[in-house]
Amino acid sequence: MRHLLLLLGSLLIMSATTPSQADELKIDPENTIYLDLSYGRVVIKLMPDVAPKHVDRIKTLTREGFYNGIVFHRVIDGFMAQTGDPTGTGMGGSELPDLPAEFNSTNFGRGTIGMARSQDPNSGNSQFFICFDDCSFLNKQYTVWGQVMEGMQFVDQIKRGEPPANPDKIVKMTVAADEGKAEPAAPAAE
Repeated sequence: MRHLLLLLGSLLIMSATTPSQADELKIDPENTIYLDLSYGRVVIKLMPDVAPKHVDRIKTLTREGFYNGIVFHRVIDGFMAQTGDPTGTGMGGSELPDLPAEFNSTNFGRGTIGMARSQDPNSGNSQFFICFDDCSFLNKQYTVWGQVMEGMQFVDQIKRGEPPANPDKIVKMTVAADEGKAEPAAPAAE
């Protein structure tokens, strides 16, 4: 009995979360996005300290429901999955003005999220991409605004293609602080 109690005690001690682990698990609901795919939920940490205008744009569009139902129109194996174009062609964006670049020193590693743009560095609008692998060759050429914290296994399942034959869609995108709140009411018919 004594050995059993010692064993149980040891297991409890080993499974206890240290303060530093607990800090890593805490989320800032205002700077966390839930990206729901048909495969599962992806948790994204926003980086307002390195890209405040881009983070603000992503949160604004997310709160408007802009991303819900939008397809991943460009998905390249070993590189990235791109979405955020309501036309599904890679040529569209939101009605909001383009953003000035906020290039930063954050590395484009696995799960890093950056804003897509045209040749003009100041043309980011609503399209973004999630890196499947190391994409450090993009460093300081595109704005990093987020990092996948959980659910990268679901991102890995997004169908490949340029465009994919049967593209995956964003089921729903939500700012964590808004989770559980009522959906915005549809405008009344006049």
